Amino acid sequence: MKQINEKIPAIFSGLSGRLLLMTMGFVMLAEILIWTPSIARFHKVYLEERLLRAHLSTLALDAVPEDAVDSLLKTKLLKHADAYGISISGLDRRMLMVSGDMPPKADRLVDMTKGNAFDWIMQAFDTLAQDKNRILRVMGYSPKDPRVMVEILLDEAPLRKAMVDFSTRILTLSIGISLFTAGLVYLTLQLLMIRPMRRITQGIKTFREAPEDVARVFQASNRRDEIGIAGRELAVMQNELRGALRQKGRLATLGAAVAKINHDLRNSLATAVLAFDRLAHIDDPEVKSVLPRMYDAVDRAVNLCSQTLNYAADADLQLECSHFHLSELISETWAQLKAEDCYKGTQNWQNDVPFETSIFADRRQLFRVFSNLARNSLQAGATTVKWQVEQVDNRILITLTDDGPGFGDKARKKLFQPFAGSERSGGTGLGLVIAREVMKAHGGDITLMSSSAEGTVFLLDLGASDI
Repeated sequence: MKQINEKIPAIFSGLSGRLLLMTMGFVMLAEILIWTPSIARFHKVYLEERLLRAHLSTLALDAVPEDAVDSLLKTKLLKHADAYGISISGLDRRMLMVSGDMPPKADRLVDMTKGNAFDWIMQAFDTLAQDKNRILRVMGYSPKDPRVMVEILLDEAPLRKAMVDFSTRILTLSIGISLFTAGLVYLTLQLLMIRPMRRITQGIKTFREAPEDVARVFQASNRRDEIGIAGRELAVMQNELRGALRQKGRLATLGAAVAKINHDLRNSLATAVLAFDRLAHIDDPEVKSVLPRMYDAVDRAVNLCSQTLNYAADADLQLECSHFHLSELISETWAQLKAEDCYKGTQNWQNDVPFETSIFADRRQLFRVFSNLARNSLQAGATTVKWQVEQVDNRILITLTDDGPGFGDKARKKLFQPFAGSERSGGTGLGLVIAREVMKAHGGDITLMSSSAEGTVFLLDLGASDI
């Protein structure tokens, strides 16, 4: 028996490790999908807060007497709003507040009154993609009073830094969530699937090392899920296979024993036949009446030995396929049966297979099948045996019909069981068993379509072949 040394997979090559990595990847992908609209909203809220600060700064300037307003106060208010300049309009009022120096030229206009979600996402990505500071001119309605339009000039670098810090926090949180989730999935998978599967695998390896050892029985769990069902089915399969192996071993031993005694048995039967021949010359009515029954008994014994040995020799059926005419093979079968005692001169043999029908199969093995089936029909009392053929979906279907008495209920139940399916005295029940094995070796099967007092119909499926 070939030894297979399979090691337990490493953590990241096993099923649980792969699921761990996949879970982390899926969580990170989900976080990216969440981060995209979040960073766009952060970008928008940041600018709205700067507009609010700018509006509040102008309100603070209104609260101070006009003669007390100086450039230092304006500079402090602008610094509080993180702006170079602020413009307020609305409510029949307009105000402009700038630093003492000339404000820089704006590199980009951001209109907070326009745009949709996609536009804000693209603007956020545009800001993150910058590697230098730009001056933004931001205009929009004040969050404090939507009737007031606010315009400010500010640096983009602080905005980008804040967005990077926000993204870093999101990334850190995402990694933590992915590790925590993947860890839970990994532990759950280990407990619910990997450990039970390793136990089942070990049970299979142990059984393979000694299939007939009763002590190596897989102990199935009482789990009600799919793994529990698989374990119980494995235990049942091992018990059934162990029984089949024991039976096969006994049959192999029996076959070897029969093969050893076959030669001596044939010699003994040959001696008995010679003795019968000498008895046939004795002019004694009682001897002459008993002698035919003795001949039949010896003939049945020889036939039983021959069929048993043939059945044992066909354990590994090897086909030798070739192209030939099916009609000729059926005619040869009839010629062979006519030379046997089962032909009484009154049977009708109908070969309705067209002469041009050519198939690719093992001619010798099919001859055995046809002979066994037709012989059974004739010996059962059929007076007509009919052969037909057709092709259905590239499969060759051969039909054998007879007008015999049919099979009894007991025979139908054990029709294809060796040494059990024969109703005829002296029969072994191996003819149909051998026929089925030959048909299955060709990729087909044999089926009893019907059997009654009016006759029996067998369907021989030859599998895919040329016709």
